[in-house]
Amino acid sequence: MLKFLAIAGGLAGAAGLSQYPEFSQQYTQRLGGQVDALSEVVADFEASAMRSGLTRTQAFDQMTGTQFLDDRQADMRRTFTRHAVLTDNLARLRGASAMERLAMPHRLTDTQTLSRTWNDYAPAVPLTASGAVAAGAGFLGGWAIIGALMSLLAWPFRRRATG
Repeated sequence: MLKFLAIAGGLAGAAGLSQYPEFSQQYTQRLGGQVDALSEVVADFEASAMRSGLTRTQAFDQMTGTQFLDDRQADMRRTFTRHAVLTDNLARLRGASAMERLAMPHRLTDTQTLSRTWNDYAPAVPLTASGAVAAGAGFLGGWAIIGALMSLLAWPFRRRATG
């Protein structure tokens, strides 16, 4: 029974983790769309600043005096920060092979993009090398977790060896 549960846990882990390469690919595609949209906002802001003879920092400094301008300045600063982070993540994800992306889940952290990707995601069959590696790692992880849990649960019932 213990081996059966460990194998079932391994198969569940394999099935789950084998989806990561395809999910990360879809996330990367959506992230590219987010970066494109934010790039337009950044370029528009900088063009407005330049038309007024201002740098980005000078334009931000002039966005004060009313609650609306203070709020808008904070919004734009968040947009610029998000744009920088997402641009960096996108470059690193695009530069990585499917195998390398297995070690990069920390680059899939934009909650908005992650949520939208998850909502539209449909499982894929792991027909790639990275899918097979992910499936293997998931199998071993699931097998080890179930095996360890079952051993822990069975521990009080083991006979003690007398010698």
